Formats: sequence, structure tokens, C-alpha cells
Amino acid sequence: MLAVAALGAQQNRPPDASKLQVLILTGQNVGEHQWRTTSAIIKQTLEDTNRFEVRVNEEVRGVGPATLAPYDLVLVNYYDRTPQERWGEPTEHALEEFVRAGRGLVLYHVSLAAFEGWTEYEKMSGGNWRPNNGHHSDPHAFALDIADREHPVMRGLGSLPVAKDELYANLLWQPKGTYHVLATAYDDHALYQGKARQPIPGAGIHQPILWTTEYGKGRTFVIALGHFPESVKDRTFGVLLARGAEWAATGRVTLP
Repeated sequence: MLAVAALGAQQNRPPDASKLQVLILTGQNVGEHQWRTTSAIIKQTLEDTNRFEVRVNEEVRGVGPATLAPYDLVLVNYYDRTPQERWGEPTEHALEEFVRAGRGLVLYHVSLAAFEGWTEYEKMSGGNWRPNNGHHSDPHAFALDIADREHPVMRGLGSLPVAKDELYANLLWQPKGTYHVLATAYDDHALYQGKARQPIPGAGIHQPILWTTEYGKGRTFVIALGHFPESVKDRTFGVLLARGAEWAATGRVTLP
């Protein structure tokens, strides 16, 4: 009872005006994606920078403009396995208006596969996992190649090793010019070992792993990494997530 009371007090405490306010929308995912564990790690990672204050919402249906109003940033850690697990038009419209008005959005890992048929979500995403678009080889170690060293999220960063993660490939992309790639990784087609579900021409292709979009006055930062809890704890993931979140919320990066 004491633990429950403490959690309720934490959720209901007034926001700290000195910090960026973040709301994680979660509560459902697919397969081995451990949404509750990864949401907790993401919350801790952001709050450890002392730049963010984070709350987690596991009951997203019914969320409207009043719920989103206190926040600078929404992070999506969600996948709808059936049409009944969609958030519903009022909540989806509220998120669209939240971003369009100039707030920030972070889309994390398999949330790129969510909400098939929600056109505005796909515009905010830039690239999505869709039928016949989206696959990966077995999780493995790889390195990120920075595509834009002058972008605030990437400026000053050196090598970016990824210890073990999924490397998303062959996503369904919005028109060129509507998304901006920050970093890629080389998708070695030999690693599919004949089990690729989609065409893999040539020896390999560099695939976008980090990118941004603009939607109205708002900004989206997309990070396709983070399949395992251990992947979310990885230093490279944490640095990129925190810097991307700050950029999405404010348009600049102050974190080292």
C-alpha cells in the first residue's frame, strides 16, 4: 500500500517548471517487446540528465488535448495488434494537434509499425513498418554512420557503436524531402542467411536508423533502435534518445 501511495503521489505532484515535461504513451506492444520495462528505462534515462521530468500513461484511449497540454514532448512506445487497440479518433487527433502546434514527438522502435492506415501518423513518422515493407536480420552488433554532423542532435558526437540490436530495413518511406536522415547503419545481407522476408539486392544497403520530420510547427525525432531492455540501457541509445528528445521539444540541444 505504501508503494502504491508513493507512486500516486509521484504521478500527481506539480510539474517542475525548470524541466521539460515528457509524457510516454504506452500500454500495449507485440511479441517480446517489453513495453513496461523499456518505458521505465527510458523514463530513468531522460530524468538522469536532469533536463526532463517524465510521466508514463498506460491507458491512452480517451487522452485528449487537456491531458497533453502540460507537456513539451510525447514519446510513443506502443503497437496496436488489432484495430480494437487503436487509440481512437479523438486521441489520435489530439496528438496531431499537439505536434502541429509546435510540441515535440519521439517515436521509438516498433512504434514505427503501429497505426496502419493513420495517414497523419505516417507523415509524422517519415518511415514505417508496413505489410511487405519492414524486416531485419537477427539482432547483432553494428555501428551507426552519421549522415548529418551539423544537426543539433548529432553535432560533436564521435563513434556510435551499437552493442546488439535489430537493424530495421526496407521501411515504407514518405516522399523524399519530408524526412531528414541523421544516421544510418549498414544492413549486411549475408546476415539474413537466406531467411529474408523481402528483397535484399546486392551485398547490403545503408538503412536510416535515426531521422527527423517536421509536422506543422512541431518536430519528430525517430530512433529505430531499442529492441531489448539491454539495448535501451546501452550508452549510445541513451545519449541519442536524450539529445533527440531535447531537440524535438525545443529545437536545440544543450545536453553534452
